[in-house]
Amino acid sequence: MKLIIGLGNPGEQYALTWHNLGFIILDALRTAGIDEFGPFREHKKLSAAISQGINPEEKIILAKPQTFMNRSGIAVKALMSFYKVAPEDIWILHDEADIALGKIRIARNASSAGHKGIQSIIDELGSQSFVRFRLGIKQDPPSLLPTDEYVLQKIDAKSKVVVDGIAQEVLGAIEVALTRGITEAMNDFN
Repeated sequence: MKLIIGLGNPGEQYALTWHNLGFIILDALRTAGIDEFGPFREHKKLSAAISQGINPEEKIILAKPQTFMNRSGIAVKALMSFYKVAPEDIWILHDEADIALGKIRIARNASSAGHKGIQSIIDELGSQSFVRFRLGIKQDPPSLLPTDEYVLQKIDAKSKVVVDGIAQEVLGAIEVALTRGITEAMNDFN
């Protein structure tokens, strides 16, 4: 079983912000045809909205924590416990302000590098051995806003084209990771 979690903030006001890139990519994954997924349904007990795939070879759960970014670990821990998965079978999709816009980096067993949502997950799980799909949002030229303000900015129409490209690349990386393993995905996409 794989638990694929996109990080973001709940609520319409955050829907198309950089910090919700994990949610945006999960929505693309749900409709991409890699697996057949139902609609996202909120599960209050798990503090997450969940969509379950029906792949007979490996069960895949997509989840969007509803705890706000900086408390993502609460939902991830509840999901891990409920579905009885090891940290290694948890894949986290999240924005990364230190990576150029449009680039992705796949990492496992890595520190948070200052990302508060990831740090929350590490703190709650007591482990950093999950897989991260780090989605670059760093602008060129750099944004003049502090990072905590920049990530809450709406994605403009020009950048939306780049986000669509990121989605396609991440979908390819996830497909490789599911079929050939995470190391192969890292070799192909990093």
